[in-house]
Amino acid sequence: MRIAFGLQYDGSPYCGWQTQVNHKTVQNELESAIAAFVGKQATAQLPIHTISAGRTDAGVHALGQVVHFDTKVEREDFSWVRGVNSFLPPSIVVNWAKPVPEEFSARFSVYEREYIYALQAGPCRSPMSHSRAGYFMLPPNLWLNVEAMKQSAKYLIGEHDFSSFRSSECQSKTPIKTIYSIEIISQQPWLYFRIRGNAFLQHMIRNIIGCFLQIGHGKQQPEWMAEVLAAQNRQIAAPTFMADGLYLTKISYPEEFAIPQPWLDNSWLPDELIGKQKK
Repeated sequence: MRIAFGLQYDGSPYCGWQTQVNHKTVQNELESAIAAFVGKQATAQLPIHTISAGRTDAGVHALGQVVHFDTKVEREDFSWVRGVNSFLPPSIVVNWAKPVPEEFSARFSVYEREYIYALQAGPCRSPMSHSRAGYFMLPPNLWLNVEAMKQSAKYLIGEHDFSSFRSSECQSKTPIKTIYSIEIISQQPWLYFRIRGNAFLQHMIRNIIGCFLQIGHGKQQPEWMAEVLAAQNRQIAAPTFMADGLYLTKISYPEEFAIPQPWLDNSWLPDELIGKQKK
């Protein structure tokens, strides 16, 4: 049978989602925990291999990750949650589990992915947000030009070739992706970017954030974003911004699969995002 999990994790201790030789990854930790829960005999019959909705990079967090795996073991839904969590480190949690049909794929059944980037800006970073939020240093009494960033975001909406925002190590078959919406919310000293799209390239969002900050800081005009996009050349875009503030917040599937909405601790989100998350 095929089982789907909803996951949350603090990505700071890990080298990303995907299994890597001699590196600590979320996928390795989760598969080890599932194998420990189902037992050696079941694992020998059918090794545990998880497929995720998004391969988050090193240091990137998840509040709404979805994975699936195949197993011959039958358990009640909450038994999967309680049992697997007992073998996981504190930085990873299974929020829900449910059987799904064989045609369901955590990766290929997705029609929308949502990320939020949380950024603190100002003369001093907060030690309490270390590894949980991005940081951009600004002199006292100076704030970013949020309206300029919002103007530049309009150039990214729709289907485009996002090669200018693509990592050289990206394994995607095509650089053509579709961004549905970008929201930028300013609540000094915090800035939140909410980006929805069908899929994203490796480092794509962090490279977009880097360009936003160049524009918000006055080093580039809003129209520069259109030039970067049209160039299809990674060399002319801003440097990749830090991973700390990036969260995979929601994965959307067709209603027929009845995939639960992510459980979110909204205490750190502004009202504008909380309302949209609960829909």
